[in-house]
Amino acid sequence: MRLLFLAVLRRHTGNAVTAQRVRDHLEAAGHVCILKDAFDFESPSEISNFIKAENLEAAVALHLYRGGRLLQGNGIPFGIIFGGTDLNEDVNQGDKNKVMGKVLEEARFAVAFTESMKETAQRQWPHAKDKIYVQSQGIATVPNTAFNWNTFLQHSEINQSADNLHVFLLICGLRQVKDPLYLVDAFSEWHQEEPNIYMVIVGPEVDPVFTREVKAKVKRTPGVRLIREMAQEDLHAVMKNCFALVNSSVSEGMSAAILEAMDLEVPVLARNIPGNSAVVKHEVTGLLFSDPQEFVQLAKRLVSDPALEKTIVANGREYVRKYHSWQEERQTYRQLVRTLERSPED
Repeated sequence: MRLLFLAVLRRHTGNAVTAQRVRDHLEAAGHVCILKDAFDFESPSEISNFIKAENLEAAVALHLYRGGRLLQGNGIPFGIIFGGTDLNEDVNQGDKNKVMGKVLEEARFAVAFTESMKETAQRQWPHAKDKIYVQSQGIATVPNTAFNWNTFLQHSEINQSADNLHVFLLICGLRQVKDPLYLVDAFSEWHQEEPNIYMVIVGPEVDPVFTREVKAKVKRTPGVRLIREMAQEDLHAVMKNCFALVNSSVSEGMSAAILEAMDLEVPVLARNIPGNSAVVKHEVTGLLFSDPQEFVQLAKRLVSDPALEKTIVANGREYVRKYHSWQEERQTYRQLVRTLERSPED
């Protein structure tokens, strides 16, 4: 079957990584899967022309609003994968909510990463409850074995000879919903007390106006560094070498970076929001904080308590192996895509 896969493809963001992985699953099942950025199309009619030109038989969209609305009325069967901002942000805007409800009427299936995402969707659109499935993100990490950590520290202007160096890594696209500046001031105060502590923010420049604000703030903030986006294998190598991964988002669907850190045996400190607390159990698989002061308090505790770090790392890895199986994810998408091959009456 020839499939169109619509997603928001900003490089190395969670959605882009998920889209690449799901496409691999579909192609492994023998389908031809054409992955396109939803932002390349302005209307359903443009999509319709593309579908005809490419002789496509079905479609999948990652993000109910941005991708799904473009597939409405095109006459081909399609499925939806919820993103995160669709259920956490767009759902609160009346017009978008209405459009998303109509998209779900046409969709053959919808995939939520967590039970709480499924419950949110069912509350909003009860008519779709029988077609919403839960499938956690499958995780596979591939750190670049040739990556040079000392060279990375040098390029980041971090004193790699500092005694007991601790690098906290925040991976996110530079946009407001990821709130990369949330911890910056509190972290900088800590760095000035303890100069061996650094925070490194890595990610693509998604929102140009907000990116300028982030760059300006980081430039005048001791102990905080901003690094451009990196290839996935290099990013995994950085993650493996850092002391802890940090997530400070306002909202999340399911953070692939958190799960990848757990897989790489790196402790996680995450903002206490529903998307994060669905995968991080406080003091078991990671640490959850509710404000910048609590973050610093918990981070200091992690630095000074190797037993806590060891416990969190072991539990996190076990959790990912048990609940975020790449093979199970592949099997689920293979089965769901079969529903696009059948006529609606089957």
